[in-house]
Amino acid sequence: MRRDGRVQRIAASDVVPGDLLLVDEGERIAADGALLAAEGLQVDESLLTGESVPVDKLAVDHASAEQRRVSAGTLVVRGHGLLQVDATGAATATGRIGTSLADIDTAPSPLQATVARLVRLFGFSALAASLGLVMLHGLLRGEWLAGALAGIALAMALLPEEFPMVLTVFLALGAWRLARRRVLVRRTAVVETLGAASLLCVDKTGTLTENRMRVRCLVADGARLDLDGSEAELPEPFHRLLEYALLASRRSAFDPMDAALGRLGEHTLAGTEHLHADWPLEREYGLTPQTLALSRVWRGDDGRGVAATKGAPEAVATLCDLDAAARLRMLEEVEVLAAAGLRVLAVAGAELSDAADLPAQAQALPFAFVGLVAFQDPLRAGAAAAVAEARAAGIGVAMITGDYPATAAAIAREAGIDLGGGVLDGPAIDRLDDTALAQALRHVRVFARVRPEQKLRLVQAFRADGEVVAMTGDGVNDAPALKAAHIGLAMGARGTDVAREAAGIVLLDDDLAHLVGGVRLGRRIFDNLRKAMMYIAAIHVPIAGLALLPLLFGLPPLLLPPHVVLIEMVIDPICSVAFEAEPEEAGLMRRPPRRAEEPLIGRSQLGLAAVQGLLLLAVVLGVQFAATALGQSAEVARSLAFLTLTAGNLMLVRVSGASGATLPRLFERGHAAYWIVAALASAIIGLCLLLPPLAPLFGFDAPAPLAALLAVLAGLAATLAFDLLKPLPAVRRRLGGAAG
Repeated sequence: MRRDGRVQRIAASDVVPGDLLLVDEGERIAADGALLAAEGLQVDESLLTGESVPVDKLAVDHASAEQRRVSAGTLVVRGHGLLQVDATGAATATGRIGTSLADIDTAPSPLQATVARLVRLFGFSALAASLGLVMLHGLLRGEWLAGALAGIALAMALLPEEFPMVLTVFLALGAWRLARRRVLVRRTAVVETLGAASLLCVDKTGTLTENRMRVRCLVADGARLDLDGSEAELPEPFHRLLEYALLASRRSAFDPMDAALGRLGEHTLAGTEHLHADWPLEREYGLTPQTLALSRVWRGDDGRGVAATKGAPEAVATLCDLDAAARLRMLEEVEVLAAAGLRVLAVAGAELSDAADLPAQAQALPFAFVGLVAFQDPLRAGAAAAVAEARAAGIGVAMITGDYPATAAAIAREAGIDLGGGVLDGPAIDRLDDTALAQALRHVRVFARVRPEQKLRLVQAFRADGEVVAMTGDGVNDAPALKAAHIGLAMGARGTDVAREAAGIVLLDDDLAHLVGGVRLGRRIFDNLRKAMMYIAAIHVPIAGLALLPLLFGLPPLLLPPHVVLIEMVIDPICSVAFEAEPEEAGLMRRPPRRAEEPLIGRSQLGLAAVQGLLLLAVVLGVQFAATALGQSAEVARSLAFLTLTAGNLMLVRVSGASGATLPRLFERGHAAYWIVAALASAIIGLCLLLPPLAPLFGFDAPAPLAALLAVLAGLAATLAFDLLKPLPAVRRRLGGAAG
């Protein structure tokens, strides 16, 4: 920078308004400011605008305000200049976007909302039932202390303390599974929300595309050559075109189009006479408002001069003094290429007798038209497949980009994004009120020339229309929308720090296929969470019943406090975790996303869980009554009832997890976690029954082997009986993913 009349280098954090900042090719601009001087200056502003093509910057009086301004964080890809700083830190364009993030609240995930409602429901139910039992016990029997203890036991039996543990384990393991797929989760709650995503909003530059220019097409001598990147060599008519295009480019360039030409030249012209790495540069004619073309003059091996230029087709046509017919043919070809979303430059060359005696202006050089070079920011490998899989799963895909409508439409067409509603650009969005915009969003899926604040407005409008929005992006301009979306996904490899901080998930490999894999995992997590929560609700019915009913009927208590602790704190949590490893249901990615308002467990699911629990409760009570009637001691009857409850508990895990009949799928592969849990729970119960120090603590007495076997079979039959209800359409509909 220039300060106090001399050029010096200082830290970017020390730059203040009023400083004169020197910028050169390959540098990040440290502050916002207005250009006082510029020589062939081009700036990559994609992190702010989303447009992949560098922008020409000028410092002349008749240049527009946009052309004269540069922003902090943007990259100089060509030329150099001098700017006067007028904004730093939070006052810059980048800083204002960062400041706006503080005003956007992160929305709670659907799972967080539904679990909160579920916990409140169980909590109020437990409180009401416990108070009722205390009052009933005290008023009818006058035993207020015993009633209070019974009320505490009932509250322990009803409160689903497994819910927080299950939720934490499921989401933590889900984040771990995603991390193995190179998807980093910054907020675990969004893991499950991925499964509910109904709309995926993607940025074009760096998300669908590689944000790296590639030569896509060459036009020379009336012939057109489409390139797919696999060419080992070029046909002869195109050698001269690429030769002059390279001569008009800078070596070791930061400019993405110059770099693309360099890669193509090294790949196809190596070993030919068309590469001139040893030619010295005599002069360069930079871009000007009057001539939007860059011209360079080189000294050839024989001392003669060779001039080459490339730039806007209209400017090159003027330099070549093309007649009306030739100009029309060239511009028609340019329109065809531009309609395909390509960036087109024209190339011309001139042979000079003397490389030293050069005119002051490039217009005086005897240029002859050579051809056209068309560039494309190519679609990422796998992007089209990822979009197709998302759409097959019922997830809408919308592109929101700062690039031009024609380019956006071409990329959308190539990626498979729906173009039936046309392209809606930024100025059109400004003209629409909220009602008209909401109507347009139901049909349009491609948005171009969109400013950062418009991205945020689009995401908020989609959310207001009931969509569960996942938003991908990598630039600073994407950050507000990333934070406002239900699921913000930053592209990690090319993304800015601001985008990563605003997002809940970072795709480390910038691969949309990983995002679709995350949706698959999110759906599986929701299904398994629903199974686990229904299991927890179901098993609390017999626990609460066994704690309550004997007291109401004047019988000896069946479940003592140690039993409740053993079931609630050991057996049930272990069993609940087994659901996390359940394999995904068939057709998981062929069903539409669930509704945003769909609860994890609604009244219908709780009703089915109650049916499962009541079946097991009835059988456990039946075993206890039968054992007592046959003259068994209270300890033996309690042991048999507890065996029945445990066997039914373990089988309930498989019955709740299986879509359809349980027995045919009982031993299928993919359920190793269940068998480990079952073995662990059985070992714990066996120790409590047979180990002398523990059996008296739980009031157990070991039953006869045959009686124990019959009790286990009774528990298994009680929960397997629910399989008879699964084929009913009403039951399958209420089970949803849990029933396949």
